[in-house]
Amino acid sequence: MSSSNAQSRFLGAFGAVGAYLIDRTQFAGYALVLAYRSARWIPVPSEMWKRRGFIIRQMHSAGIESLPVTLIVAIFIGFLLSLSAGVELKRYGQQAIVGQLVAVSVVREFGPFMTGLILAANVGSSMAAELGTMKVSEEIDALEVMSIDPARFLVLPRLVAMMVMTPLLTVFSDIVAIIGGGIIAMTQLGVGWPKYYQNVLEGLAADNAGFPFYEGKHIYTGLLKALVFGITIAVVSCSEGLRTTGGAVGVGRATRRSVILCYLLVLVFGYFGTSLFYGKSGNF
Repeated sequence: MSSSNAQSRFLGAFGAVGAYLIDRTQFAGYALVLAYRSARWIPVPSEMWKRRGFIIRQMHSAGIESLPVTLIVAIFIGFLLSLSAGVELKRYGQQAIVGQLVAVSVVREFGPFMTGLILAANVGSSMAAELGTMKVSEEIDALEVMSIDPARFLVLPRLVAMMVMTPLLTVFSDIVAIIGGGIIAMTQLGVGWPKYYQNVLEGLAADNAGFPFYEGKHIYTGLLKALVFGITIAVVSCSEGLRTTGGAVGVGRATRRSVILCYLLVLVFGYFGTSLFYGKSGNF
């Protein structure tokens, strides 16, 4: 009897894993199709003009409402990076180059990464909950009955808003974090602002061999990451919302799944972005 129970538990666990993998595979396919159905309208000026009011509202929700917490986190990231790196550099008398370390770390990695996580929690969860509520209350079905494509009507404005606001928020967070690093450099490391500022510029201008557009490879890499993060958050959150089932409980589950998956994908895409541009094979 015990052997039979153990076998049943094993098969049950195996089946649960299989069901989860099938569900996630179906979700990936659904998300890719939804992204295509939404993004194909972006190059159509008449469609973008028609949705301009909704797009602007989504930009306000995604960008302006997220700006305060983004800047607060950014300045403390700058404090932390400058203090941590500066203390170690000071042991060797090299604290003057702390500006380079802060600038490169923030612009290339911490700026887009931090902004992506904040938007995933703040905006992505809101998108998933809003669309999930519309799904379980059959508002999405009503749109489809009226021959209105939810991807075009609901997802497109959110996608465009995230594509625009995520890089913009990243720029603001980069600037504030670098200023925060400068405050610590001046007050605790004995590095004057002119020297710090000069080192920031030197850090951002370094390692640009082979970059075809401008002597700012770190800047473009960070902004490209931010754009990818914004698209990912919008597509994943909207997909989870539109696949919601099970009433209010289902909305909560979809919201939780969207945030977790966005966090994971921000980490994964952030790594591959850095590997592409700065790895052994990343000669772009």
